[in-house]
Amino acid sequence: MYVGRFVVIGPEVAAYRVSSRSFPNRKIIERDGSLTVVPTADAEETDNPYVSYNCVRTADTPDGEAAVLGNGSHVDPITEKLGMGYPARDALAESLLALDYEKDDYDTPRVAGVVGGTPTASRTASDDVIGESAYIGTVRKDALLVREVEEPTLVATYEENAPTPYAFEATSARDAAEEAYGAAFEHAVCAAGVERTAEGVRTAVENGE
Repeated sequence: MYVGRFVVIGPEVAAYRVSSRSFPNRKIIERDGSLTVVPTADAEETDNPYVSYNCVRTADTPDGEAAVLGNGSHVDPITEKLGMGYPARDALAESLLALDYEKDDYDTPRVAGVVGGTPTASRTASDDVIGESAYIGTVRKDALLVREVEEPTLVATYEENAPTPYAFEATSARDAAEEAYGAAFEHAVCAAGVERTAEGVRTAVENGE
């Protein structure tokens, strides 16, 4: 099954995968503290604005470092709003609504998630940052959906285009990137993994090389 680009968000571990039939010649690189999807050296030139973008960024929030994952330019305003003190739910909802779905031939949804940055109601000042809440969201032509995540949850641009519980076993950023890349969905291109720890956010990249 082809589901396009997708995020898997868990309370502590998350992943983003590029799946593409139209633009397979891409990879994820680390640049200026972010993970960015870029064309490979052998990719054909294109003016498509949705081909290259930051797919993972981190933000310093009042409740510690948070990670934002997503399939387009909405990752940047979500990150900026978190840094300004917005709760994760509000940062997701406002940014997804403002940018809306992608205006391409397929009305492609935007998908995104936030790990950390908003404490659970039960957290006390002495608690570790592990266990902070996470959120996942999508904006489609017909809906804006934002959900709090208590177990690994997936949302994709096609087919699986509403947040759905997903069996995800990864416990580290490296595991998350590899598991997302190897997931049984068609046309894997590259993937990123995120791990939320007491020391902050760790990331990993899998380009299938």
